Amino acid sequence: MRIFHLTTADVWSAAQEAGVYTTSTRGRSLEQEGFVHCSEAHQVEGVRALWFADVPDLVLLEVETDRLTSPWRTEQLDGADQPYPHVYGPLDLDAVVSVHAQS
Repeated sequence: MRIFHLTTADVWSAAQEAGVYTTSTRGRSLEQEGFVHCSEAHQVEGVRALWFADVPDLVLLEVETDRLTSPWRTEQLDGADQPYPHVYGPLDLDAVVSVHAQS
């Protein structure tokens, strides 16, 4: 299955240099949040509009869940309009099968 994660080009570049991706969402780390926020394909535009509308140079990470070593699950969180996928640990760089520039 493929899930998606929005981030900035700078955050993605830093993760590649560090060899690990530990950003949960805009301005929040995996340590702070407890998981990496992700989306299904049909949820990406809504997440972008709600959380990243004012952020330039976004990239969309396409993640192959079979390549993740951290557990993940789709769940409904309090206050969310629908269930979203969450990765409960670092995002393996080799699980990112494609990076799409968002304009």
